Amino acid sequence: MQHAHPADSHDVIQVRGARENNLADISLDIPKRRLTVFTGVSGSGKSSLVFGTIAAESQRMINETYTAFLQSFMPSQGRPDVDALHNLSAAIIVDQERMGANARSTVGTATDAFTLLRIAFSRLGTPHVGSAGAFSFNHPEGMCPECEGIGRVSAVDVDELVDRELSLNEGAITVPNFTVNTWYWQSFAQSGFLDPDKKIKDYTEQELADFLHREPVKVKHGTFNHTYEGLLVKVQRLYLSKERDSMQAHIRAFVDRAATFATCAACGGSRLNPAALSSRIDGRSIADCAAMQISDLAAFLGKIEDPSVGPLLTVLRGTLDSLVEIGLGYLSLDRESGTLSGGESQRVKMVRHLGSSLTDVTYVFDEPTVGLHPHDIARMNDLLLRLRDKGNTVLVVEHKPEVIRIADHVVDLGPGAGTNGGHLCYAGDFPGLTRSGTLTGDHLGHRARLREVLRTPKGHLPIRGAALHNLHDVDVDVPLGVLTVVTGVAGSGKSSLIHGSLSKRDDVVVVDQSAIRGSRRSNPATYTGVLDPVRTAFAKANGVKAALFSANSEGACPNCKGIGLVYTDLAMMAGVASVCERCEGRRFTAEVLAHKLDGKDISEVLALSITEARDFLKVPAARKILDRLVDVGLGYLSLGQPLTTLSGGERQRLKLAIRMADKGSTYVLDEPTTGLHLADVDQLLGLLDQLVDEGNTVVVIEHHQAVMAHADWLIDLGPGAGHDGGRIVFTGTPADLVAKGETLTARHLRDYVGS
Repeated sequence: MQHAHPADSHDVIQVRGARENNLADISLDIPKRRLTVFTGVSGSGKSSLVFGTIAAESQRMINETYTAFLQSFMPSQGRPDVDALHNLSAAIIVDQERMGANARSTVGTATDAFTLLRIAFSRLGTPHVGSAGAFSFNHPEGMCPECEGIGRVSAVDVDELVDRELSLNEGAITVPNFTVNTWYWQSFAQSGFLDPDKKIKDYTEQELADFLHREPVKVKHGTFNHTYEGLLVKVQRLYLSKERDSMQAHIRAFVDRAATFATCAACGGSRLNPAALSSRIDGRSIADCAAMQISDLAAFLGKIEDPSVGPLLTVLRGTLDSLVEIGLGYLSLDRESGTLSGGESQRVKMVRHLGSSLTDVTYVFDEPTVGLHPHDIARMNDLLLRLRDKGNTVLVVEHKPEVIRIADHVVDLGPGAGTNGGHLCYAGDFPGLTRSGTLTGDHLGHRARLREVLRTPKGHLPIRGAALHNLHDVDVDVPLGVLTVVTGVAGSGKSSLIHGSLSKRDDVVVVDQSAIRGSRRSNPATYTGVLDPVRTAFAKANGVKAALFSANSEGACPNCKGIGLVYTDLAMMAGVASVCERCEGRRFTAEVLAHKLDGKDISEVLALSITEARDFLKVPAARKILDRLVDVGLGYLSLGQPLTTLSGGERQRLKLAIRMADKGSTYVLDEPTTGLHLADVDQLLGLLDQLVDEGNTVVVIEHHQAVMAHADWLIDLGPGAGHDGGRIVFTGTPADLVAKGETLTARHLRDYVGS
């Protein structure tokens, strides 16, 4: 264990006795105003140290400086399990959480580029139409009055809301929560406007207008006193104006059935009113500028020479140039934030921070290379170094050797995952890591070889005329029964081609990294179905019913309802989650915990890691699923760990383990190496081979050269991103690409295989 102690203790963040999650009471010094990369296998404790300890404590201390009133609006944060942390600075986490799917948030508003563009138009645009607010689609002054600045209007299919053959009393309204005798139903049946026994198809024109379109009006009908509004008006207010992500599943399904969204005819989807659209700079409106590819917009603004907006345009061009540099030049400012991938969201946030005038801040990044081609990683490295050179401390959790190589300081955790992890294996510079004898050090020079023997396709899936987003009418054949890797720089059209053309087919299994619904109560045991045979085994061994062993059912601790934590709302102060006193976090009643299976109670079984559970449980049905979970590299997760705590890569591998039973399918995986250590990538390759050898077709969107080298067939998109991409630039074997390919991918794969 080598450890370099910087001379002055104020120049280091001191961590003493960190025990969060699986951290084994570790102490270390992290140099400030330097770039430190944290490495180690999945589950080794990197996130627990960087996010769960350092960043969490920094944010908690900042929150404590606010008044109690302000704190009541913030999520509560318990103090991390650590003896001491010294010399922390304010931490900003730049993660891959997708930006909220708010229809009013775009790349332009999220980076402030659109704000600067509005000021430029308010000063230079002709005719002059007003201040910067006159160009804002989120401001009454500038928004299109028809769509209220959303750019889309919703049309509702009345027949999805109403069965015209029935009367109100017979249940004519088919909208969720509007069944007979509900409060919403009464507002129609007892309004006095409508005859509740008359079939809808027999309504007069006036009755139909009152029923569907009447604007809100106060109604007093007998003892019934309320505000009446037409069904369409009510549904629009209750459901259609809400964010899709916040809806319950059955309401979302109803909205998807009943509402169609079309581009607003009044503004052509530009979101702005006619006055804002009439003002132009060099013949282009602000909507034209927002719709341009960012790289083109930067070039267009570069030609404007007007001293009155000189400083402003310098800042705006700086933001746009950073977006281009980081490989996002293919986006446009009017692109909705909610449609960006996790990696794209992270890079957009990164650019926002680069433009900030803060210094001496701690920036924390979680795998910033996700979604990046080797060609783009060099640009990402440049941005990380620029943030550091502004005088900030930059902490990065990362597996890619290209990023580890530029670190001033490397912290390696391990040696394994879960209970085998949480120890400090190495801390020091990069050359020292290569000689350290750690798993990470030993794998830095490790290279996957090209396949000796290629598998022969059993046919092809034809894709014809693919034109989604930036695809240029693409024709390509995806071979069946082999491992195909689709590659190309970020924004080249990989996801548009594969998800746009393959995901809709019946026999295609898409395994992505999206969030899993029903989070707080769900865990690997419930989600994979392992818990069912385990509950049955407990019931059999103890002569009681299986429902007792469900934390969502009879056996749940009544105090915490089987969650193990009690959420307390402290009125003026932030709410807190504390371990339930009655069951001590074990989630079940004392009666249930008295029942044992081979010496362990149900909460002890749920606390086992998947690997431990596989060795402990003698339940064949459970063993089969647990074997697959170990195969996908999740053996370190505990059976009862809430799914809310899993990373995107872990969620994807969990879904893969469940779907691996579907034989004869086409699997589509999007960057399955996310979150995987170099040593684990080999295991993933073995797993992909196993899937293909069992008769499946596997299509992987991936940038990792080890996966490219291992493929039977490659489809390379490009040559660039955005409108410079969207074409197939190579199809063939990896060996062909290395031998005679001219693309960016060819160049990087050649270096990789040759080194």
